[in-house]
This record gives sequence, structure tokens and C-alpha cells, in this order.
Amino acid sequence: MITRTELIAYLDEQLEVSRFQDYCPNGLQVEGKPEVNILVTGVTASQALLEAAVEHNADALMVHHGYFWRGEAPAVTGIKYQRLKMLINNDINLIGYHLPLDAHAEFGNNIQLAKILNIEMDGFIAGTGEPAIGFRGKLATPQTLDEFASHIACQLDRKPTIITGHDRLIKTVGWCTGAAQGYIQQAAESGLDAFISGEASEQTTHLARELGIHYIAAGHHATERYGVKALGEHLALKFGLQHYFIDIDNPV
Repeated sequence: MITRTELIAYLDEQLEVSRFQDYCPNGLQVEGKPEVNILVTGVTASQALLEAAVEHNADALMVHHGYFWRGEAPAVTGIKYQRLKMLINNDINLIGYHLPLDAHAEFGNNIQLAKILNIEMDGFIAGTGEPAIGFRGKLATPQTLDEFASHIACQLDRKPTIITGHDRLIKTVGWCTGAAQGYIQQAAESGLDAFISGEASEQTTHLARELGIHYIAAGHHATERYGVKALGEHLALKFGLQHYFIDIDNPV
């Protein structure tokens, strides 16, 4: 067991929250019980995940996609009201970490995806923020696009969307989980053979072809399952918490 205050202080320090200019508040987003023994983690604080947290008698719910995003309507009505009501009525702390969880060197979404896909990280992609959230690395054995795409589909249990950019073997790879398709140009300028993210925009196809780089959209949700899970497992081990990772199915 750990107090809420101690847990947030530990997470803020470990994830170096102060280094990031983010689109949402990182850390405690909704206050609940003062002590945490049961922790539920998941990608997005949807109604389904909230219901799972209640079923597990969670003291805290930690997610990658929380609430109060820049530009969102401030009124507490509709879906926002229902979600906040469930958290408050059940005294559940909502904890969210966005960019700090993407970038973390041990528990981050990007480094965890690299482990899942067996990519050896060797640096960062310039122009992807400060701290950089775009990673780069290499494959142990060069692969064709079809081979690499099949490997990704097997590891993530989701068929990726593939855009072909050239006819070479893939040796070097860049990646940034979630909706980071906009970094394809920086990846190409870094001389990489392929770039992986979660989503594709209409223009991504044209950019991949014209820049001569393969683009692989492996799923926003699918690429961001592993950071919050790894962080939850770490907290459970360090502080003796009961931890449950709940994967709410999402094909996007």
C-alpha cells in the first residue's frame, strides 16, 4: 500500500513530467481514496475501463489517455459527466500520463514496443520534440516489408496498414506510438527504411511514396498497450500493490 500523494510524487519524478509541454495534465486528474492498494491500468479512461476498475475495487486507475485535453469543451455534461460521476462515486483516483509515458526509457510506450517487435534502439529521430518522442533503431536481420509486417501482425495481434515506399530490405526502423504519422518526414530525413506509428492520414500515403520510406500503421491502441502495463507491473512490485491491466478491445 502507498498513499496517493507518495505515488504521484514517485511517478512524476520517474517520468520527469516537468520536462514535457503536453496536451493534457499529467499526474493526478481526479482525486479519490488517500491510499492505494489496488491499481488498475489501461490505455484509455473509457466508460468500459471505468466499469472494469469498479469491478476490481480499484483505489486508482492509471491510463495513457486520460481527461481534460487542450481545446476540449469545459462543461461537465454528457459522457464527461457520466465518467467523472463514476470515478467520484466510487472514490477512484484517475492518474494519467501522456507524452512522459511515450518517452520513458524503461516503461515508455516506445521502448516497450521495441521490445515486443525485437527492434534494437540506437537513438532518437530529430525534430520529434524535446525530449524526443520519436525513436530509431535496427533489426537484427534485414527483412522484406511483407516479413516485417507479418511479424508486427503476429506480435500485436492486429493486421497493420502498410504503405510501400521502396523495394529495399528493411534494416533501419523509426517509430513513435499513437497518432505520430506526422513524423514520417523526419524519419525519412534520418535515412530510415521504415517508420511505424499507430495511425495513417490521407496524406501519409503520398508522403511515404514520395519520400521513399515504408510506413506501417500498427494501431493507435495496439502500439500503446505496453507502457502503462509495464509501469503498473513495476509499481505493483515496488510497492506491493495488487495490479490488473485491463485491455479494452479497440481496432483503431
